[in-house]
Amino acid sequence: MATATRAKRTNRLNIRATKTEKKLLETAAERQATTVSDFVLESACTRAEDILAEEKHFELPPDRWKAFVSALDRPAQSKPKLRKLLAEPSVLER
Repeated sequence: MATATRAKRTNRLNIRATKTEKKLLETAAERQATTVSDFVLESACTRAEDILAEEKHFELPPDRWKAFVSALDRPAQSKPKLRKLLAEPSVLER
C-alpha cells in the first residue's frame, strides 16, 4: 500500500474504539514508526484487498479442477440466440 508518491488524502473516516483498542493501535503504530492514522488505514486497506482477492482466487479439489480446466479448454459453442441478442441495439441505444 505504501508508495513513493502518495495521493493527497482528502476524505475523512471516523471510527470509535474502546480505550484498550486505541492503546493497542497506538502501540502498534509506534512500533512501526508511523502515525495511528497511517497504521489503521494501511492495515484496513490490506485487509480489504485480501477480502476482495478471495473473490478472484479459488481452490478446487484435483478432480473438480480437472473438470474446470476441461470446460475452459473446450471449443466455444455457437449460441445463435445469444449472437442475435448481442447484435441488436441495447435499450440504451434505442
